[in-house]
Amino acid sequence: MKIIIPKKFDKFTIEDMFKSLHLPKKELHLLRMSKEITVNDEQSHLRATISAGDILNVPVLEETSQYVSSYRLAEVKYEDEYLAIVVKPKGVKTHPNDMNEANTLMNHVIYTLDSDYTEPVHRLDQETVGLVLIAKHPIAKKVLDRMLEDREITRTYKAQVDSLLPLKPQTIDMPIGKDKFHPNKRRVSPTGQRAITHILESHMLDEHTAEVELKLDTGRTHQIRVHLAEIGHPVVGDPLYNNSKLRQLKLHSYKIEFEHPFKDEIVTVTLDD
Repeated sequence: MKIIIPKKFDKFTIEDMFKSLHLPKKELHLLRMSKEITVNDEQSHLRATISAGDILNVPVLEETSQYVSSYRLAEVKYEDEYLAIVVKPKGVKTHPNDMNEANTLMNHVIYTLDSDYTEPVHRLDQETVGLVLIAKHPIAKKVLDRMLEDREITRTYKAQVDSLLPLKPQTIDMPIGKDKFHPNKRRVSPTGQRAITHILESHMLDEHTAEVELKLDTGRTHQIRVHLAEIGHPVVGDPLYNNSKLRQLKLHSYKIEFEHPFKDEIVTVTLDD
C-alpha cells in the first residue's frame, strides 16, 4: 500500500501516524515486525520520521474479496487508491448473504473497481437508494471502520414522511431491537442496541408530506424507518412501517463527508454530483 505523506503527518513517525489513525494493535504489530516498509524506495521501519511528500510503502496482508463478479458496472461518484463512494440502486442488497449471489452492490463493485479488495464500510437497506463508502485496502478498511465508529464520517439522508407540518430539529435516541413477531422488522425496544438519529431540518412538499434531512450517529438495521415511524412520521412508501402497498420507499443516502485519512482534503460527495 503506497501512501504519499500528507502535510498533516509531517514530522510524525510512521508508527505515530498509524496510531493517530487508530490502526488496530494487531496490524501495528505486523507492521512493526515487517522488513518490507520503505520510504522513498529505501528500507525503513515504524519508528522512522516521515516528511510531507515522502512516499511510504507498507505491506498489506494478502487479503482479497471473494464476491462473484456481476459483469455490471456500479455507478462511482468518487474513487482514489484507498477508497471509493458508489451508488446503491433501489431493490439491490448491499452485499450477498452467501458467496454464490451475484446481483448485489458488491458484485457490481468488484467488477467495476480495479482492485482485488473491495469491502463496504457500512450498509443500506435493500429498498434504500444512495451512497455507500467502499474500502479498497485492508488497512483503509480498518481505519474507515474506526472513523465510522467514532462518528468522523457524516452520513446525511433525505426522507419523505407523512406529516401535516415540518418536523422540528431534534435527536431521536431510542434503542432498536428485533421484532419477535416479524422476522424482517425491527422495533424500538429497551433491550435493543442504542440508536441515534438527528433530524436536521424539514420542509413541506405538499399538505400531507414533509421532506426531512437526517444524520446518523449509529447504523442499526432500518434505523431511520423505525425511528420516524415511532415518532408518528413514517417514511412514505414503506411497506414494513407504513403499510404501503407499493414498494416506493422515499428514503435515500444523500451525502457522505469526512476528512480523508491519507490525504490533506475533505471528501464531500452528494447523490446529485
